[in-house]
Amino acid sequence: MENLGKSVMVGEDRLDILDGVSFAVNPGETVAVLGSSGSGKSTLLGLIAGLDTPTAGTVRIAGQDLFALDEDGRAALRGRGMGFVFQSFQLLPDLSALDNVMLPLELAGLADARERARAQLARVGLGQRERHRPNQLSGGEQQRVALARAFAVAPSLLLADEPTGNLDGHTGAQVIELMLALNREQGATLIVVTHDPALAGLCGRQLRLEGGRLA
Repeated sequence: MENLGKSVMVGEDRLDILDGVSFAVNPGETVAVLGSSGSGKSTLLGLIAGLDTPTAGTVRIAGQDLFALDEDGRAALRGRGMGFVFQSFQLLPDLSALDNVMLPLELAGLADARERARAQLARVGLGQRERHRPNQLSGGEQQRVALARAFAVAPSLLLADEPTGNLDGHTGAQVIELMLALNREQGATLIVVTHDPALAGLCGRQLRLEGGRLA
């Protein structure tokens, strides 16, 4: 991330959400991004994923300038090498747990999508819940399905936005342990936005945003 900035117009006034943010993350590193609400954390994660475009600066992933690509190019890069975990789980309600995990594998054109998805669900302890839809699962189980989906594609980069934000303390601790265990097994680079000091403390490095700047 190099001199990354994001501004929006609010009426006739310009609101700077991010301003001159620069840092690098090494392969396999685990980084927590901390900051109060409105400090720009989720905006930063969206820019790293190429889901939003910056007002200034650039993001390079493995040397590729993300914003030199068009939307289709950024989507293809995400499909090849990124996994996502969200606070609100983002599971498709009409699909079973298995189908939710299979979806990115099928989009990637993998012939063994079902076998890989079943193995990943078993890895997160939900091998017996394959046919259950999200509304039949607890919040912790839904987040474990989301973890299985994120890691099924063997991402080189995992982006997590408040992954324990909708979970109670005990369940959140279990999800943290599982996420970091999966990350160690696969050697992915992890960037996680969190308010959770327990999760941040388990990451190798912590970055703090204050008013859109790196503190």
